[in-house]
Amino acid sequence: MNNKIIIINGPNLNLLGEREQSQYGSITFDGLKEICIKKSNELGLDMKFVHSNIEGELVNIIQQSINKFDGIIINAAAFTHTSIAIRDALDVFKKPIIEVHISNIYKREEFRQKSLISDIVTGGIFGLGANGYILAIISMQKLLKNEN
Repeated sequence: MNNKIIIINGPNLNLLGEREQSQYGSITFDGLKEICIKKSNELGLDMKFVHSNIEGELVNIIQQSINKFDGIIINAAAFTHTSIAIRDALDVFKKPIIEVHISNIYKREEFRQKSLISDIVTGGIFGLGANGYILAIISMQKLLKNEN
């Protein structure tokens, strides 16, 4: 079974627990990482959890993932709405990709309601808080086992 996944987190997600708790909840970035590791281990997935505030670094991470990982879970954060470079890198991946957002981007400011990556990913989870990551991990495991 294919079981290597990477969870990629974009700008400002390292400030979880400190910023806009009404949108993002009280979980910290380290807390989010911990629950993702736990769920991945339960499901037999080999998971890497990364973060960058820098667009080019995220593009490099995605490109390097092509030959190393079987699936990507990505919260591109603010770059969701602005980065054609991240979109282009994801489009080359050609394996399952799940887009995750802690808040529901479609209930937020107008500029946040357009995702440049939604039409090229396998699926998306929006507005379910940190649980969205857990659902994405479960869904990815099923995609990799061809159960979806």
